[in-house]
Amino acid sequence: MNAASKILDKRQRGVTAVEFALVASAFFILLIGIMEMGRMLFYWNTTAEVTRLGARMAVVCDKNDADIKAKMLALSPTLKADDISLDYQPAGCSASNCELVTVSVAPGTPIDTYIPFVPLSLTMPAFTTTLTRESMDSGGGNPVCQ
Repeated sequence: MNAASKILDKRQRGVTAVEFALVASAFFILLIGIMEMGRMLFYWNTTAEVTRLGARMAVVCDKNDADIKAKMLALSPTLKADDISLDYQPAGCSASNCELVTVSVAPGTPIDTYIPFVPLSLTMPAFTTTLTRESMDSGGGNPVCQ
C-alpha cells in the first residue's frame, strides 16, 4: 500500500462519517415525525371514543349527571371540562320526555409535538355524538353511571 492510497483511505473515512451524519439526522427526524403522527391520531381517536362514551352515559344516567364529564375527563387527559357540552333535545326537556342527547367536544384543543427542530402545535377538530334517549335514570344502582 503506497502513501497516496493511505491518504485517500483516511479521506474516505471522514466522508463516510459526514454522509452518515446527514442521512441519520434526516432518518431520525422522519422517524420521530411518524411516531408523532401516530400519537396525534391516538389523541384524536381517544377523544372520539370518549365523546361516544359520554353520549352513551348521558342516555342511560340521570340528566346532567356530573359523572358523565368526570369519566370523559379521566379517560382523555387533553380535555378540559369547558371543552365538553351536553345538549338534551328538545330544549328544557326532563328525563321522561327528552328525545336526543348530543355530547360535543369543542375544537381547538392544542397538542404539542416533540419533533426536534420543528416545533408544531396541532389542534383537534370538533367531535360530536348524538344518541336517542333510553332510560335516563340511574335508579337501582346502574353501574354505568358510577
